[in-house]
Amino acid sequence: MTILVAYAPRPEGQAALDKGIEIATRRQERLVVVNASPGGRQEDPSKADVQDVERVEQLLADSGLNAEFKQFVRGASAVEEIEALVESLQASLLIIGLRKRSAVGKLILGSVAQDLLLTVSCPVLAVKAG
Repeated sequence: MTILVAYAPRPEGQAALDKGIEIATRRQERLVVVNASPGGRQEDPSKADVQDVERVEQLLADSGLNAEFKQFVRGASAVEEIEALVESLQASLLIIGLRKRSAVGKLILGSVAQDLLLTVSCPVLAVKAG
């Protein structure tokens, strides 16, 4: 079985990663951490930079788990990439981080977390930072 963590380089992404390491250790399951961004010309704050990728990979190596980090920047939305991974890995659990947003922010921007909660085929654990 595989636990999948949707990671973004923000406090809520770190909270999801920490919880993923904790649960995968307890369950003795494989852990896959994914950072997905559609890419393009605009700077995407959810895309992990090289230093953050190296830091996450070191955390995974230090955990002693069967774990890997995947980063996708190939035009698909984060939701599409994560949905595809849930299916291909037959994930037992998806862990996502949540951040506080205003009602207007939710209306205008939509919510990756909400889309994942409504569409993936496995259980979803949503964690908050701090």
